[in-house]
Amino acid sequence: MFHFLLRTIPRPILITFSLWFSKIAPIIYKGSKYTDPISGKSYRKFLPYGYSGKAKRKNVLCPGSLSLERHRLLWLYLKTKTDFFTKSYKMLHIAPEQCFYKLFKAMKNLDYTTGDYNSPIADVHFDLHNAPFKDNTFDVIFCNHVLEHVENDAVCMKELHRIMKPGGWGIFQVPLDVTREKTYEDPTITSEEDREIHFWQKDHVRLFGLDYKDRLAAAGFDVAVDDFVNTLTPEEVDRYRLPAGEMLYVCRKK
Repeated sequence: MFHFLLRTIPRPILITFSLWFSKIAPIIYKGSKYTDPISGKSYRKFLPYGYSGKAKRKNVLCPGSLSLERHRLLWLYLKTKTDFFTKSYKMLHIAPEQCFYKLFKAMKNLDYTTGDYNSPIADVHFDLHNAPFKDNTFDVIFCNHVLEHVENDAVCMKELHRIMKPGGWGIFQVPLDVTREKTYEDPTITSEEDREIHFWQKDHVRLFGLDYKDRLAAAGFDVAVDDFVNTLTPEEVDRYRLPAGEMLYVCRKK
């Protein structure tokens, strides 16, 4: 049933509905086996997530914050290896995740702007192929699980580079097939059914491979692939329900 709702409810409505769900779910799933490091709360289990095929996972969606494994990994990385929570930053958050939105908005050190094509929690609605911001505007940009959806990822990467200040940094995660050397895309694959088969989800238009770093570098970024998750213990990875082996792509502009 949960996967069916994900597949059938339009994203803006799903976001609105999930805000209400997150208020009652912590009561239903109260427990101590798994912990969400973002909120610090624990649960007896997490919820399933993913639209279909390889994207479907069990025990990954936190009932309270609605964080996924990649969000919890990013939070721990930011807490452990950056000054994100203390230094003053002008920040753009593209496709803002609900688990972060209120927390980042309340942070006094952030001049925080959210952007998306149609999200109801975005401050600015725009197409990433033509971002409505001046050159060298933002110190920090988060743009996670977006570039697999856009028509031309190279153009969008260049836009991210353009609007980032020199010395700025960003994190741009994507679904990545580590068995592929090269990113797989085929514009003739247009049906939702075929895209699920080839790109793991009905609204994806490519499946990134290990050349993802090179594609970001071609847009002008200095890219560091951080194996932060591998510095954590197996017990921490399980307790926080983290994505084992996932690398973080940290991009900087000279």
